[in-house]
Amino acid sequence: MSLITIMPSGKTIEVAEGTTLLAAILAAEVNLTHNCEGNVLCGTCHIFVQEGRKVCQRSLVKKREARFHCRRSSKSRLACQAKVLGTRISRSSY
Repeated sequence: MSLITIMPSGKTIEVAEGTTLLAAILAAEVNLTHNCEGNVLCGTCHIFVQEGRKVCQRSLVKKREARFHCRRSSKSRLACQAKVLGTRISRSSY
């Protein structure tokens, strides 16, 4: 299990490895726009992984994801595509 802190709410939750950040954020009852229900069709679930990026950056950025979030920075991901792959603390904001 990994700990994820969602900003700006500051809510911290435990998340199982392999869970997408979108699923984790929604499970924490934090509102995050996601128009296509996680199918990489809209780019509305764009987030910035502020800390612990190595935990989810290993889940590769696919071409479809890169098209929608324009790689604004190395912290930039679509929550529907970034998966928790480690046990470190991660902090995400949107």
